[in-house]
Amino acid sequence: MALALAGTGAASAKDADPQKAAAVDELPPGQEVSNTVIELAGWVVASKDSQGYPFAIMDKAAAQILVFGGDGRLRGAAPALFGSATGDHSAPGVAGLALRAIPGRDRTTPAGRFVGGYGPSIDAGRVLWMDYESAVSIHPTPPGTPAEKRAERLASATPDDNRVTHGCINVSDEFYERIVHSTFERGGVFYVLPDKASIAETFPEFAKSRATAQDAEGKSARSAQK
Repeated sequence: MALALAGTGAASAKDADPQKAAAVDELPPGQEVSNTVIELAGWVVASKDSQGYPFAIMDKAAAQILVFGGDGRLRGAAPALFGSATGDHSAPGVAGLALRAIPGRDRTTPAGRFVGGYGPSIDAGRVLWMDYESAVSIHPTPPGTPAEKRAERLASATPDDNRVTHGCINVSDEFYERIVHSTFERGGVFYVLPDKASIAETFPEFAKSRATAQDAEGKSARSAQK
């Protein structure tokens, strides 16, 4: 996993204290983590945007979830399944519908910053709600229907087939038990990168900070060339 977080304010597994457990890496061999994810993780830690709570960053395009502890250290990275429809908002009233009643176009995983935690559900007991208002949770991959082939999609080396859920985020049973459940037992902050909206629309403070840093780097480079 190419996750060079050193220098961004968040620590990678290689930078971790040897007394602490190494980060769990379930990503397919050779799969990269985007610069946007790396920069966002660094910004969350540097700006204290998660206020000391653990956080996760989800990249829908790459079908990835990265989980960080409250100290900013990477705890694990894994493939994930997301909503089958492309979009960054949940349709009004979708939370009150049975899964089979949700129109295909409305099976989106919303983008943005969410404060979530464990709470009761109508049919699945206690679940980790990412966005309770939209009924979007993070949970182990269910069997689904035979046609969905959720387990096979999650295990494939490509992110191209990971859009299959009704909007929730699915991860492997092992990753959920080892990383997700223990990390977010007392809640956390969840960042979901957009499908269509810009980063500036989705995370305006992060975008502003990144633009300022890039401008400063540009000025430094021009100064060095004089």
